[in-house]
Amino acid sequence: MAVTQGIFGINVAVFVAMTLAVGVTAFGDPAWHELALRLGANYGPLTVSGQWWRLLTSVFIHGGLLHIAFNMWCLWNLGRLAESVYGHWTFAAVYLITGLAASLMSVAWHSQFPVSSVGASGAIFGIAGALIASFYLGEFSLPRAAMTGMLRSVVTFVGYNLFFGAVIAGTDNAAHIGGVLMGLLLGALIARLAPQPDDAVRRVGVLFVGIVLVYGGAAWLHHSHAYVLHATKGQALLTGNKTEQAIAELQTAVRQRPDYLPAHYSLARAYWTKGDFPNAEGELQRIIEIDPRDERAYFSLGMAYLEENRFQPARNILTSLLTVNPKSPDAHFGLGAVSSGEQKYAEALEEYKLTARLDPGYDGVYQDIGLMQAKLKLYDDAIASFVKQRSNEDNPKNENALASAYEAKGMHHEAEHARQLAKRLQD
Repeated sequence: MAVTQGIFGINVAVFVAMTLAVGVTAFGDPAWHELALRLGANYGPLTVSGQWWRLLTSVFIHGGLLHIAFNMWCLWNLGRLAESVYGHWTFAAVYLITGLAASLMSVAWHSQFPVSSVGASGAIFGIAGALIASFYLGEFSLPRAAMTGMLRSVVTFVGYNLFFGAVIAGTDNAAHIGGVLMGLLLGALIARLAPQPDDAVRRVGVLFVGIVLVYGGAAWLHHSHAYVLHATKGQALLTGNKTEQAIAELQTAVRQRPDYLPAHYSLARAYWTKGDFPNAEGELQRIIEIDPRDERAYFSLGMAYLEENRFQPARNILTSLLTVNPKSPDAHFGLGAVSSGEQKYAEALEEYKLTARLDPGYDGVYQDIGLMQAKLKLYDDAIASFVKQRSNEDNPKNENALASAYEAKGMHHEAEHARQLAKRLQD
């Protein structure tokens, strides 16, 4: 059983090397997870963006001591049986092809919310599927009772593990399903078309079918799902402050799927982070063109115009938001900010008050009400607004504004207390 032993040895060697490298044996540990990702864990945004080798390398990486122990126990038992049935080279090919299919299914299944996947279980399920098909189709000249017993054992193994894979968090059942489906297909084709180990030409033809299906699945995945994975990778790069790389990934996503709004939003945020407001505005305008009722896009575009002190375009787009939703607190808050920027403080105060009536918990609204009241020298009202903001959220800017209002009223002790509180909040 040389092939089974060889695969077993590779898996164990990789696990031991990883353990020596990071000193831990749990995939949940950040160091282990990072090393697994560097070595070749199957992570959709990386795999589909060109690192297709991860479909295979992930089959030889494991997420912890229990993970590898269980997988190697299954491999040792099913692998030896399958290798005795199919012969060395056919078994090796079936193992690798079903492992690739399992990894591919994992990427496709988790394309919207990518996960990092590792382990030999997809390939092991593939071997189980091949054995089920072969036993069921009667490839072997064994007593019927023996075949029935073997078939029952392998089917029980698959069913048991699929069930527990569905209820245990973190188990990649998509890989199990992908592996077993490819295994069933290859096992059935071998049983019907090339049951004899010495029928090399037909067996190569069957295995070639499996390779073509994997290749076709990868091509389909790249064409149909790559935009999601590029967008996800771009969002991760943006979170990691790698703005230029994020922009490149997100631009690829919107080229591949021009109507995919999350990519446009992330690209707008990336441009905004870079200080490139014209391009950020362009992305937000595209969102509105795609979905004219997307309220968040109107508000974000208005804030982008405001950032450049383009008050009239900001007012226009926020007024358009009110046509979409006449009771939008965002629209009135934005219009308040526009009026404040234009130094129309009374007008801004009314917009902020309307925002608070529509949404009393709107972030920072009472602080802005207080600032406008202070501009209008309505200090008692301003103090009341700042205190109300304090009850919602402590922040140093609000305390400093409150201190200024107290000073304007000659309430020096209260002003000093607010300044001290602001200092503590800043530390």
